[in-house]
Amino acid sequence: MKNYDLKSKLIFAFCVIILVFAFAFFISGRFGGKKPAGALDEFAKCLASKNITMYGAVWCSHCQNQKKLFGDSFKYVPYIECPDNPSVCVSKGIEGYPTWIFPDGKKLMGEQSLEKLSQESACALPVK
Repeated sequence: MKNYDLKSKLIFAFCVIILVFAFAFFISGRFGGKKPAGALDEFAKCLASKNITMYGAVWCSHCQNQKKLFGDSFKYVPYIECPDNPSVCVSKGIEGYPTWIFPDGKKLMGEQSLEKLSQESACALPVK
């Protein structure tokens, strides 16, 4: 009977440890990479002021990743949903998602880092 009690306690302790690690992993993944609300508002507004537009599609995983980089500030980024505006995207020569187009016609295709967008646009990123 004592062996059964010891085994039960060990199994219970093991389960608790697994749950603690799973919870920590969930919390770090869920909140660890997210930008604070409005952290990139000025950067996104600068892109908008320079008429730099992102073209994409809601089903595009790369577009979703790009939007996540901006967090809540993406609402300020000029964005065209190509499946809803096919004639606009065809006229701009969009061949893949996401595509960033600058007023001079320059295109950046694929996911871009915030640093690359900052470099290409001359819009400053917030100081960390």
